[in-house]
Amino acid sequence: MFIEPATQFNNRGWIEVICGSMFSGKTEELIRRLRRARIANLRVGIFKPLADDRYHPENIVSHDENSILSIPVPDAKSILERVSTVDVVGIDEAQFFDEALPEVCDTLAMLGTRVIVAGLDMDYLGKPFGQMPVLLSRAEYITKLHAICMQCGNIANYSYRKTGNAEQLLLGNKDLYEPRCRQCYEKGDLLK
Repeated sequence: MFIEPATQFNNRGWIEVICGSMFSGKTEELIRRLRRARIANLRVGIFKPLADDRYHPENIVSHDENSILSIPVPDAKSILERVSTVDVVGIDEAQFFDEALPEVCDTLAMLGTRVIVAGLDMDYLGKPFGQMPVLLSRAEYITKLHAICMQCGNIANYSYRKTGNAEQLLLGNKDLYEPRCRQCYEKGDLLK
């Protein structure tokens, strides 16, 4: 699908991606950016996957319990149906969205919308997660956040799963996951 690019310089859109491991502050940073956009009197649309109801059915909630009202949607294309009058679109837990998400973000950016996406860049196996690699390759701005390794205190880049469940999509919190540095992640269960 071809979209006519924004013609005015001050109305150009772009894609920002906030990524990192679990407990690195991705959602916290997304909420901060969206609140700043509202302070600037910009119209903001905020979305999350319908399946993610860990903390609240509608709000995006950080692990520090900061929250902001969002619209849960079943798929990425549903976002386009709800953004006709916004300047900024925020999308949380991008790794859980379907393969249409990069195209949706491109479309919004071409229409002059600032798109801020937050998500895990790697799954618990250390492999690229969902549509995040595509979004990272298309983004104008990337912020990589780190957690603190729960084993040694170094910076953590990996989400270590503490259970034997092998499903890629397993929603959980500190009961199922912990952030680990490269070395402690590779040691795995030997640290227990």
